[in-house]
Amino acid sequence: MSKLELRKQVLAIEEIFHEGGPVVEVPHMRGAAFAIIKNPFAGRYEADIQGFMDDLRPLGLQLAQKLAYALGGADKIEGYGKASLVGAAGELEHGALWHAPGGYAMREVLKGTKAIVPSAKKVGGMGARIDVPITHINASYVRSHFDSMEIGVNDAPRADEMLLALVMSTGPRIHSRSGGLEASDIKGEDGLK
Repeated sequence: MSKLELRKQVLAIEEIFHEGGPVVEVPHMRGAAFAIIKNPFAGRYEADIQGFMDDLRPLGLQLAQKLAYALGGADKIEGYGKASLVGAAGELEHGALWHAPGGYAMREVLKGTKAIVPSAKKVGGMGARIDVPITHINASYVRSHFDSMEIGVNDAPRADEMLLALVMSTGPRIHSRSGGLEASDIKGEDGLK
C-alpha cells in the first residue's frame, strides 16, 4: 500500500527572451513540476526507508510527463535536473529517496538520455527555496546548458512534508558564449562529452 500523501502540485514555466542582450524570436523555456507530499518518516528515525522509493515512482513519471508536455514535448527538451526540499522534522536522507524515482522518470519520458541527472537536496523551513541544477541531457560537459532554476512555494514544506521537483529546459542559456563543448559536438558515448 502506498504511503504517498499528496497535498499539492505546482507547474512553473519560464519563457526567457533575453538576459540583457538582443531579444530572441524563440524564447528559451525552463520549467519545474513539483509536488508537496507528507513525509512518512518525519519526526522519527526509521532505519529501512528504501521501500518508499517505489511509492514515489508513479509521482515521478506523472511530473515528468506533465513538464515535458508543458515545454512543448519530450523532443524539445535539452536540459534537466531534480531536487528535494525536506521539512524541518525530516532528514536529508529522506530527500535522497527522490534520486531514482525522479531521475529515471525523466529518462523514461525523454528516451535515450545519457547524462546523469544533476540534483540538489536540503532541509528547510516553510517558504524555503532551492536552486535546481540543470545540465545537458546527453553530455554533462556542455557548458552552454549549465543552468539552474530556483523553486519554492510560500506554504511548504511544512515540518512533516517534502517538496519533490523535476526541472527541464529547451536549450542553452540565452546568449550563451562561455565556450567549451558545444551541443553540436557531443559524442554521446559516456554522458559526459
